[in-house]
Amino acid sequence: MPMSDSSLVEVVCDNHVAHITINRPAARNALSFPTLLRLREILAELASRKDVWAVSITGAEDKAFCAGADLKERRDMNEQQVVEFVKNIRATMSDIANLPQPTLAIINGHAFGGGCELALACDLRIMSSQALIGLTETSLAIIPGAGGCVRLPRLVGVAKAKEMVLLSKRMPASEALECGLVNQVADSGDLTESATAIIEQLLANGPLALQAAKAAIDLGNDLAIDDALEQEAECYSRIIPTRDRLEALAAFAEKRKPRFKGE
Repeated sequence: MPMSDSSLVEVVCDNHVAHITINRPAARNALSFPTLLRLREILAELASRKDVWAVSITGAEDKAFCAGADLKERRDMNEQQVVEFVKNIRATMSDIANLPQPTLAIINGHAFGGGCELALACDLRIMSSQALIGLTETSLAIIPGAGGCVRLPRLVGVAKAKEMVLLSKRMPASEALECGLVNQVADSGDLTESATAIIEQLLANGPLALQAAKAAIDLGNDLAIDDALEQEAECYSRIIPTRDRLEALAAFAEKRKPRFKGE
C-alpha cells in the first residue's frame, strides 16, 4: 500500500474556511494513489472540525484543476491494483460529497476524468473561462468510475450527461455554465476574487444552518416527496435549539449583522 505524502495536498485553515490545494502542478494535479490517501486524511479531519464552516478545493497553479487519475502510475498497475485504486478514488469523492460543510470547487484549469468527478462531488463550482471540463474516460476505453455516471446526470440531466460521457466531450466554461454543470464562470484573473465572494456569502449565513440545509437537500433528493419533507423537518429540528438561531433573531430585531459561532 503506498504511503501518504503531506506535500501532495496542502490545506490552510483561515477564518473558518479550509482551503485545499492539490499540489502536483508538474503532473497537472493528477490523482496518484498517495495523493488520494493524503486527501482522504485531510477530509476525515475536516469532517469533525466544528471551527471549519466551509471548504474550498482547487489545483496548484493554473494549467489544470485536476487531470484525473495519474495515467503514468496506472500503466504500472496490475488488474487488482487498478481495482483498489478505483475503489479509493470513488471513496475519496464520496468523502468530499459527505462532508457536512458546504464545499466549493474552484476550477482554475482543465478538469478531466477524475478531476471533473472531484468537482461534481462538491456543492458549488466556479470555473475559469479559459478552462475545459469533461468526463473523457471512454476515449481511454474505460468509464467514469468515481461517481461521474451517477452525479453528472443528476446535475445536468440524462441526455446532456450521455452526450458528455459517450462523446468524451471536453466542454468549455460557457457551455458548462449554460447546462448547470457549474454555478459561475470568471476570467482567470478574477477567479480568486469571485471565489472569495462566494465563500464570504457562505460565511454570512449560519454555519449549522448551512450544514442542515445541505443534508436536507442531499438526503431528500432521492426520496419520495413525503419522505423528503420528513427528512427536511428532521434537519430543521437540529437548528431550533442552537444559539446561532437566537442570535439571528436578536440581530434582526437590533438591525445589525449576526455574530454566528457555530453553536
